[in-house]
Amino acid sequence: MLGYACMNHTLRDRDPPVRCNRDMQQATFDDRGLPYASELALQNMRDLRTTLEWNDANDIGFYRCTSTLVPWNSQFDLRDLPDYEAIRTAARRCGEFIEANGMRLTFHPNYWCRLGSDSADTRANSIAAVDYHADWLDLMGLDRSPYYGINVHIGATYGDKAATAERFRESIAALSPGARARLTVENDDKESLWSVPELVDALAGVDVSVLFDYHHHSFTDRGLTYREGFERAASTWGDVRPATHYSEPGCLHGADAKPQAHADHVAAVPGWLRDRSDVMIEAGGKEEAVRRVRSGAVSPSG
Repeated sequence: MLGYACMNHTLRDRDPPVRCNRDMQQATFDDRGLPYASELALQNMRDLRTTLEWNDANDIGFYRCTSTLVPWNSQFDLRDLPDYEAIRTAARRCGEFIEANGMRLTFHPNYWCRLGSDSADTRANSIAAVDYHADWLDLMGLDRSPYYGINVHIGATYGDKAATAERFRESIAALSPGARARLTVENDDKESLWSVPELVDALAGVDVSVLFDYHHHSFTDRGLTYREGFERAASTWGDVRPATHYSEPGCLHGADAKPQAHADHVAAVPGWLRDRSDVMIEAGGKEEAVRRVRSGAVSPSG
């Protein structure tokens, strides 16, 4: 399967727009509180079902949902929401549609989710964030498996990789069962950070799958080819089909950008990667990037 992340531009441009990332600022949450968070969450969950239906109709089986599906969930329990029963019904409809159509849905908490941080507060907040993403998947009735993954980075070394890995493992142990069963961790895009083999070694004996990011591997290959890096990561997935990320640098498509920055579209996804995994195309073109890969139509500007 091929997939894209978060925003469907086609649906966003409808009137009214279809999107599942409605959010609010701190001041708005302070002023309007749980009733407004509940209203936005219900709208987001209903629009998630519409997005999934569009994806299925367009033969896109893999979707990474936004982490603002339930805005400000760090501040409350889902059951506290005034519209909880309606939200639960909408979520279950999403899960039933996913299962009935053989689809795959994942999450990727934001940059500040740092389970290996040297700050106890940051680790506690990160644990809570992964836990509430798992609550959303539980609400949908989806299996507790990395097939419906919650993907994170270790993302820093704090001057001591061994100590950071130990904190990361301790944070994994503190996650809820649903979060722990779904957690995946991906390789980074800076030479000094975490490569696939380092993640595999750091998580030895811990039942967490390593997600292979093809573009990131070019910065942290540690002498491994792309296929070798993928195989090392794939060995951690057991009997679950691996998820992978594929992107191409914007600077190769004419953009004035850092090598890490993603292009709007990609020329192609390696056949062996598509054969062996479900591929999330990380590109600014979102659903259009997937369509262009299928059609073989990529503009010269990328």
